[in-house]
Amino acid sequence: MIIEPKMRGFICLTSHPKGCEQNVVNQINYVKSKGAIDGPKKVLVIGASTGFGLASRITSAFGSNASTIGVFFEKPPQPGKPGSPGWYNTAAFEKQAKQAGLYAKSINGDAFSNEVKQKTIDLIKADLGQIDLVIYSLASPVRTNPKTGITHRSVLKPIGNSFTNKTVDFHTGIVSNITIEPCTPEDIENTVAVMGGEDWDLWIEELKKENLLAPNAITVAYSYIGPALTEAVYRKGTIGRAKDHLESTAATITDKLKDIGGKAYVSVNKALVTQASSAIPVIPLYISLLYKVMKAEGIHEGCIEQIQRLFQARLYTGSAVPTDAEGRIRIDDLEMREDVQSKVAELWKQADTDTLPNIGDLKGYKNDFLNLFGFSVDKVDYLVDVNENVDIEGLV
Repeated sequence: MIIEPKMRGFICLTSHPKGCEQNVVNQINYVKSKGAIDGPKKVLVIGASTGFGLASRITSAFGSNASTIGVFFEKPPQPGKPGSPGWYNTAAFEKQAKQAGLYAKSINGDAFSNEVKQKTIDLIKADLGQIDLVIYSLASPVRTNPKTGITHRSVLKPIGNSFTNKTVDFHTGIVSNITIEPCTPEDIENTVAVMGGEDWDLWIEELKKENLLAPNAITVAYSYIGPALTEAVYRKGTIGRAKDHLESTAATITDKLKDIGGKAYVSVNKALVTQASSAIPVIPLYISLLYKVMKAEGIHEGCIEQIQRLFQARLYTGSAVPTDAEGRIRIDDLEMREDVQSKVAELWKQADTDTLPNIGDLKGYKNDFLNLFGFSVDKVDYLVDVNENVDIEGLV
């Protein structure tokens, strides 16, 4: 079938298998170009099919020759109906891993559930024995707590007061003001339950209880801080409370891993175009201005560049992992450079529908968004019929 992007608001309803495959190949080639990493050898990635999780799996496998197990929740294709991009990303990754002689198996299901945790434990026991790196990179907006059976839904709201600022519809380029009403206490509780560190802690507890964590194993979760421009709706809003909880959980997990010499880290990463960030008011405008500045400075990074640098220049250098005063790894260091943020703040004042095409990188934003779904990828002919029914060979 011929597959074209079909948009509904901030969501693309279709994805392209060949475009997703080319994206994965491009990331693999980047990792290979940066040289070998003396890193992990047996890796579990929870949230492995897109974004930072996918980049972590690629970097582990093709930077360190690691065996990898990926856990995710993706929609398989049906005749005449494409699957989700994460499905095609994983199929492409496993194809490339097999060709390289690397172990790669995957589990598709709700990572919050006891059933998927047990399935993963059984697979590790059968195939790998122990894991030396656990990446936690879930981005679901909904979580059913396996202990209580309660379903929690996260919200993106400020705390205390309503928030008004500029945003952009990246499809049309129209800049407008938006007001977001403040959250309720229940909103905070629900968002922390979904996006905080509770499930990360449960995963590590279960793996350790089954003796599946190797000596000196580490685990890494991903977070974001961002600038003053976005803090009311992000870091000081409901999501920020969840990120605070995630970051405090790292210390809790580290205490539990002391007897095996293990350690938990939170890596604070750079703002990037994702399905989630595209739906957050203010963020698309900020990212389009940020991209313009960072590309001009020659310091722009996408997902794979961020994670490859995290592995090679932070986690696996042979020396102590550098962290900030709160114990966080700061791979957002280039974004948060004082000169970069000063330029973005100046551009923000000027940003409107007329000026944005010149002072921002809305074209780059749109291209990155389409890339998430396998569209607008170089070397892919979108006029050619493709088979939407792609299998994931190592799916368990």
